[in-house]
Amino acid sequence: MKRLIFCAIASVLSAWGVGAQISPGAYKAVEMHGDTTRNHLLLVSDNYIIHTTYDSQPAHFISTMGGFYEIGEDSLRVDLEFNTDYEKTGEKVHRVSYGYADGNLIFNENHARPYRREPDLDQPLDGAWLFATRGPDTGQERRGDNSARKTLKFLNNGYFQWVAYNSETMDFMGSGGGRYAADQGIYTEQIQFFSRDDSRVGAELEFSFERKGDDWHHTGKNSRGEPMYEIWSIR
Repeated sequence: MKRLIFCAIASVLSAWGVGAQISPGAYKAVEMHGDTTRNHLLLVSDNYIIHTTYDSQPAHFISTMGGFYEIGEDSLRVDLEFNTDYEKTGEKVHRVSYGYADGNLIFNENHARPYRREPDLDQPLDGAWLFATRGPDTGQERRGDNSARKTLKFLNNGYFQWVAYNSETMDFMGSGGGRYAADQGIYTEQIQFFSRDDSRVGAELEFSFERKGDDWHHTGKNSRGEPMYEIWSIR
């Protein structure tokens, strides 16, 4: 009898996925919210995670949070660098339980909102980048991890997101993201959410890129049609 009970418990734990790690990648959950499609995008590296919620049809940015994370047996702890709800919640550390069901990520046992892992799509700019300086590179002072004010660009499995924030005060200045492609020196963004202006959603922007050591040289025209030259440094 004890063996049967043990096997039953083991079967439940196996199905729930306790102790499983979260594989780096992009995960999405989609649900209907009234007449609107609500999207939950989760971008995960081996030490950093970003969760963003936004509506489509009509487009509307809702919230984002992110930071460095640690995995427990069945829980996730995130030391937040940014949180759009900080003024309401005061939350600098986010904790959530997680597991797996039918191959999908489940948070806080909410099986009605499964997070499906997107197919792998490795590209030459995948990774976490911090804005360093305006180009060209003439030895000018750079901004980086030592500065509380940061602009992070996180690229993963065909998805991108940038976030401007202050990691000490938790001030949030803006974020945008969507799908991207980087190939043969051409970098393209398709905007799916933009906190400052929902009307920008649907725009497609094309730039030139070049990797020089730990730097990404990003040139072209911004969303207002103005020339730009940015240098981002791998984090």
